[in-house]
Amino acid sequence: MNIHIFDSGEQLDEAAAETICGFIRAKPGAVLGLATGETPLGIYRKLAEKFREGLISFRQVTTFNLDEYVNLPEDHPESYHAYMRRHLFDHIDLPPSRAHLPCGNAADLAAECQRYDALIEEAGGIDLQMLGIGHNGHIGFNEPGRELAAGTHVVRLAPETRRANARFFGSIDEVPERAVTMGVGTILKARLILLIAKGADKADIVRRALTGPITTECPASLLQTHPRLVVLLDRAAAKALGTAG
Repeated sequence: MNIHIFDSGEQLDEAAAETICGFIRAKPGAVLGLATGETPLGIYRKLAEKFREGLISFRQVTTFNLDEYVNLPEDHPESYHAYMRRHLFDHIDLPPSRAHLPCGNAADLAAECQRYDALIEEAGGIDLQMLGIGHNGHIGFNEPGRELAAGTHVVRLAPETRRANARFFGSIDEVPERAVTMGVGTILKARLILLIAKGADKADIVRRALTGPITTECPASLLQTHPRLVVLLDRAAAKALGTAG
């Protein structure tokens, strides 16, 4: 585990974007696992800037997003399909056919989960997976529990997850109750994982995830078992680690 602590979110975003770009330069056909939410927004802006400046191309890249809400139309502004178009895909040269998200509106969600896992397998697995971390330790939408699913599956979102996401909707009642998410097993198979956290409100869960016991009650703690985990934190998120200085 390599932990890097930055004085500002801007510095963190630049470091994350350059790590991703460096990976693509070394392997133009890289398979990237992408995340949504507030945490990656600055990183996506940096990636779009680097593309506009001619510093990187995504034409041979393949992407797989972690998750999508169930029964939320893809053109809904808070769907992750819309999020990815708005914040990244519309601003780079990634071919639409190479950008993959699970379909939360599939008639047969179990079959959709199997399809998504098969697509990832056919692509050769994920080379670099970007992750945020939820306040309860979820990664993707893998919520705390007695056991965790290895592959893509449908999950009922925890109340705290829905409360945290309510700020993007009109109210918590509008936040979908379920989502399709990539499983922890698939995430842990990624060749490199970038775990990113910002803000003092993430400090306690970052400490639990990185230094606490490995338990399914804190899904992010399983990342401790990964041989190539890179953690990017701002000072506020790192303050409970005792390494923030």
